[in-house]
Amino acid sequence: MPTLRTGLVIAAGYADKVRRVLFAQLRDKIRQGELSNSDVAAAAGSLNRFLFEVLVNRLKVDKLDVVRIQVDYEVEDGRVEFKLDTLRIEVWRRVPPEDVEGVVREYVERYEEIVAGAIAFEAEKLGETLTGDVVYRLRFQGRDVGALVVTPLDGEALVRGAVIEPTPLRLSRTRISIEGDLDEFIRGRISEIMEKASNVERKEADKVVREILAMLEAAEKAEKEAAEEAAAYEE
Repeated sequence: MPTLRTGLVIAAGYADKVRRVLFAQLRDKIRQGELSNSDVAAAAGSLNRFLFEVLVNRLKVDKLDVVRIQVDYEVEDGRVEFKLDTLRIEVWRRVPPEDVEGVVREYVERYEEIVAGAIAFEAEKLGETLTGDVVYRLRFQGRDVGALVVTPLDGEALVRGAVIEPTPLRLSRTRISIEGDLDEFIRGRISEIMEKASNVERKEADKVVREILAMLEAAEKAEKEAAEEAAAYEE
């Protein structure tokens, strides 16, 4: 039975390490057609979402704390099945090992519950770009985790964005139908919209977030410069 081992890694990078190790270990099965890239990405994404609940929300692990994770798994009927009774998490900081083990056991019992439902994202409108696209900040459990840009169309919209937590996701440009007010629709359906996103490495998701926020910053800068020019002209 194969074992996924991250080795020692800072907490901010465990999600990428899990994903890379799993892809490396299963590359032959992908080549042979037993698994697809999306199957492996989805498995890594589910595990990372679970690990986020344990490490960040429960243990309050800092991004610069060091962790080591290992868990056995099997490939059955085209799916990666993690053997959660073998899951071991080590944290290098002032957390007694018995506390970590107790939390792991507690959360293992809730694994299916944690990964089954839609991630409860929240969307907050930040402003518009120079081309009229609408930019939203995405939040998860009170934390700023990503960004979304929306291009309004006639009764529809094009959306794209990314989040870095609880598992890195990238939403490629996707067309959606809009009902009613755009802002209310996005805020009310953001979790549903992000279900269309794909699991990616953290650096890829972070790049998309930075690109979207840079578009908004450019618009704000242009608006400020225009206001200053108008004020100077009036003088």
